[in-house]
Parts: sequence; structure tokens; C-alpha cells
Amino acid sequence: MRVTQSSLDLNLLVALDVLLDESSVSGAAARLHLSEPAMSRALGRIRKALGDPVLVRAGRTMVPTPHALAIRGEVRAVVEQARGIFTAGGQVDLRALSRTFTVLAHDTLAAAFGAALFARVGAEAPGVRLRFLMESHVDAPALREGVADLEAGVIDTRSPEVHVEHLFDDRMLGVVRPGHPLLRGRLTPERFAAADHLIVSRRGRMQGPIDTALAELGLTRRVVGSVGTYPSSLFILLGSDLVGLVATRARPLTDTLGLETFEIPLPLPTLPFGLAWHPRNDADPAHAWLRACARELLTAD
Repeated sequence: MRVTQSSLDLNLLVALDVLLDESSVSGAAARLHLSEPAMSRALGRIRKALGDPVLVRAGRTMVPTPHALAIRGEVRAVVEQARGIFTAGGQVDLRALSRTFTVLAHDTLAAAFGAALFARVGAEAPGVRLRFLMESHVDAPALREGVADLEAGVIDTRSPEVHVEHLFDDRMLGVVRPGHPLLRGRLTPERFAAADHLIVSRRGRMQGPIDTALAELGLTRRVVGSVGTYPSSLFILLGSDLVGLVATRARPLTDTLGLETFEIPLPLPTLPFGLAWHPRNDADPAHAWLRACARELLTAD
């Protein structure tokens, strides 16, 4: 960051962190319990210190400049380190905590466990807000850049410094509508392959581990299409004869919709579910509390 010594004000870093998080002067003002004119003045000082507009108008919203995006992770890291320094003995007053945490998670985890996590956070730390981000079709270092505070799911980060905690190994089940023909009689790999299949892929892929396992048996299946999220696939399966997949931990979703799950007659790799976070958050007691909440909810029987 290009900040002159005379203009250095650590309070501006906090304001900048919240402004980049909210992309809104009014939203940042509410978070910091300031008036909008005071927040606007802070933004003006930030712009002068950085020599960059930071946030610019785009229609009725504001968007960060390329420079603001480039320093976002650095700003978040400095603010988190400062919080750790001024938090005595690694303790945090959850009832007084006012903060927004961004969780990068597969949509099935948000759908299956989001309600329980919101309920727990609301009961223990009512000033905390959660923002779930879906996995993107583009791989980006969200934890390193400060875009996300915590990642949950099958962790495939390529950032070596990121901390990964393995929670459990899950597996995939087949899922179909009630009364589907595959549910009658013995399910063989041949019958499974002969059905019409729907794939879930954030990148729009039309094949996956199922196809690899079938190929080893000299079989292929007919994939009629793909969708980007598992919840949307479940509604499609409910109204069709297509065959889909779901992780066992997402059974609450299929049960709610009345869908039927079954064991896939193929040897498939397990899914290593876990949590991941950047090491700058290791000593942050508020982040440690969030990790504990997520860990307990995801591993509960």
C-alpha cells in the first residue's frame, strides 16, 4: 500500500477493510456505528492517502478499483493482526462482538447446515453476521486474498500456507425420485450406467469419477446435462427420471424433498471434508470460535 507517513492512521485501515467488505459507504457506516458523512470523510482521507479512488460508482452501486482489490488481502491481514494484539489472553466477548465472517462453502453444506450455524451464531454472538460464498467456477486464492475467512468442504486449495483441518471422509450416493425404475430389483453397474444421468459441476463439466469407475468395467453412461449446484439438481431429479448424486452428509436435503438415495454399485474415491483458513487468523479468538462452531456442526452425528 502506498501510504505516506503523515497520512498514516490505523483507524483508516479498519475503515478501509469494512468499506471493501461492504462496497457501500452506508453499509460501512452502519457496521462501524458512524454517520454516513463521517464515513464519507474517512473514504476521502483513504483516497488521499492511497492516491486511488478505492470505490467508484457503477450504476446504483459502488465497486472496488483494481488497486483496492490488489491490497484487500493485505489490509485484512493487518486488521486481523491488530485485533489479535489487542485481545487480551486470547479471549473474546462474543456478546459484544460485531463482525462479518465470510464462509466459502459448497452449496450443499450451506443448504444442509446453514440454518443450524445461523441459529448458533445468533444465540452466542448476535452481533456477528455470516456471508456464504459459493465455490466459483474459477479457482482463486480467496483465503489468501481475504475474500473469505473460512472455507468448508472438500478443500483443494493450491496455496501452501493455508491451514487445512481434515474433519471426515464422506462418500457419494445415488439419488432419484420416488418410484424410479432403478429402485426395483438388484442394481448392477450395467443398469446404473444405462440410466440417464445429471451431473453437478461448477465448471460445466460433463464427466467425473463415476465415468472413470465405469470405464474400468468397460461401461459408459449417458450424461444428459449438468447444472451448477446440488440443490437445483435435486429439484430437477424430483420431476424427472434422471439419476443424480449427493454426499451422505447432505441427506437432510434429499429427505426434505422426499427423494430416494441408494448405494452406487461402483468403487468410488471418498470425499475428504475439512476446514481451511489463512494462518493470519490462527490466533484470532473470534475466528477460532467460528471454526469450533463449524467443526461441531459438521461432525455431529
